[in-house]
Amino acid sequence: MSKAKIVIKPQPGPQEMFLSTPADVCIYGGAAGGGKTYGLLMEAMRHKSDPDFGAVIFRRNYTQVTAQGGLWDSSKSLYRFIRGALPRKTPKLHWEFPSGAKVNFAHLGSDDDCESWQGSQIALIGFDELTHFSRYQFFYMLSRNRSDANVRPYIRATCNPDADSWVAEFIAWWIDQGTGYPIPERSGKIRYMVRINDELIWADTKQELMDRGVDKEDVKSVTFIASTLQDNQILMKKDPGYLANLKALPIVERERLLYGNWKIKPAAGLYFKRSQIGKLLESVPDDVALWARGWDLAATSEDEDGDPAYTAGVLIGKRRNGRYVVANVTNVRLSAGDVRKHIKNTCTIDKQKYKRVVERLPQDPGQAGKDQAQSYIKLLAGFIVKAIPESGSKESRAEPFAAQWQAGNVDIVIGDWNESYLTQLESFPESKFKDMVDASSSAFAEIETKSAASPPPGILDKESYWRR
Repeated sequence: MSKAKIVIKPQPGPQEMFLSTPADVCIYGGAAGGGKTYGLLMEAMRHKSDPDFGAVIFRRNYTQVTAQGGLWDSSKSLYRFIRGALPRKTPKLHWEFPSGAKVNFAHLGSDDDCESWQGSQIALIGFDELTHFSRYQFFYMLSRNRSDANVRPYIRATCNPDADSWVAEFIAWWIDQGTGYPIPERSGKIRYMVRINDELIWADTKQELMDRGVDKEDVKSVTFIASTLQDNQILMKKDPGYLANLKALPIVERERLLYGNWKIKPAAGLYFKRSQIGKLLESVPDDVALWARGWDLAATSEDEDGDPAYTAGVLIGKRRNGRYVVANVTNVRLSAGDVRKHIKNTCTIDKQKYKRVVERLPQDPGQAGKDQAQSYIKLLAGFIVKAIPESGSKESRAEPFAAQWQAGNVDIVIGDWNESYLTQLESFPESKFKDMVDASSSAFAEIETKSAASPPPGILDKESYWRR
């Protein structure tokens, strides 16, 4: 019985353009799901028959290389079909082909890590998610882009849009600066650059730069190739729900990852709008299956003006129909001693009125944060209390809740706190105070963590399990 023939080739469109461009530097991407990583891996295997060929593909940290479904796992799904290709784990993760050609995987966590590559000669340097790397890292490694192999040294990179990244400026010519979207007719078009005293000089032809006195060897050809999820038909067929996942993102991330917008930034009104509220409720609905109150504690007893800082607590419930309700918000300016009394009193009311409420407190890094968390847990004995370290920016923590808000899935119980709460949400992230947003993000994260938990074997009614 003959085995089916397996053909590894790029998909028509941007991925094919990426693997065929003659540019010295090609940046590929601009949206999620466009087949960027696989394009990079295919590029690295095209010279597998050259015994002197060596490639290095970088991620910002090593976990991104080794994590489940990461770069190393992706390489296995391609390279295992190449006869004689062997995965090696020492001295670092790499693939070795029968000719002796190698594809290595590494990370550049900081600018200082570049020093370990001093003296290296690398025919192909790949950056997976270029916006995660610094400008210094990119141009330093460009100086290592040389080789004795029968291959002209070149750079290949992938990325998603990031308006604050140096990459946004680097590829500005290929992007409509008014809308932030790639200019279709410029995608794949080659331009030429030279770097003199850390300044980039661009031209439409190599000759233009040579006419200005630039040595031919110093000129680099550069292009940007835009892609979107629609260009990756394999992924669309394999995971048809991925498009829905991108559409469900908050507007900023949706513009970046679905539509490839390089100019979009978090701004007031992009996360939360009053017009997106589901319903204004006269009373708390009786079909809430999960309750959590997120707390945002004042970092100091006073703000920069010498006034007491705010401590916020936001109570959010998840209803049986899958909707969310913001039932109560407290936002007070108190001295350090009174904050503890306020939190304990609020927890007492929550327990009396809503029965089972998880009170989620933030835990600051370091020993002081651990000590404060343990102090609160001891103070709130008898209540369901969690102290959770926070990670990521305030914007990234707010995105899951904002996605449900923008979809109209969040209801609000009418109360005297409504105006101050909605005003802060609408002005996020530009407002001075973000405490109620942070508390909302924390409460929502706790609810979703509980929702995702599966009941033990034998528990058929998940809703009853949640209520335990």
